[in-house]
Amino acid sequence: MNTTLWVIAGVAAVAFFIGGATQVLMPKEKYRSLAVSQHWVDEFSSGQLKAIGTIKMIGAIGLVLPAALGVAPVLVPLAACGLMLFMAGAATTRFRRSEWGYMVGDIAFLALFAFLAWGRFGLQPFA
Repeated sequence: MNTTLWVIAGVAAVAFFIGGATQVLMPKEKYRSLAVSQHWVDEFSSGQLKAIGTIKMIGAIGLVLPAALGVAPVLVPLAACGLMLFMAGAATTRFRRSEWGYMVGDIAFLALFAFLAWGRFGLQPFA
C-alpha cells in the first residue's frame, strides 16, 4: 500500500507541478488556446491564473517533498487535503459552466487526493 501511495503522489505531483508551471509562465491568451477544455480561464484575470498555478505547484511539492526528506511528513496528507479543496473549487467552476464531462476529471482528481490523505493520515507510515 505504501508503494501505491508513493506512486500516486509522485505522478499527481509531477502532473500538477507541470500544470501549475504552465499557468505561471504562459500569458493568459496562450494558456487559453492550449486546449478546448481551458474555457474556464476567461473567468479569471492573469494574476488570478498565476495564483492558481502557484497553488498547484506548492501543493505538488507538498505531496512528496516532506515525506521524501523526512521533515514534517504530516504535511503530505495536509497537502492532499488542500488539493482536494482546490479540486472542489475546480469542479464547482465546471458545474457553473455546465461542463459535465470535464467535471468528471476534476472529481477523479478530488477522489485521488482523498485517497492519498486517507492513506497518509493514518494507514501507512512514510517508510
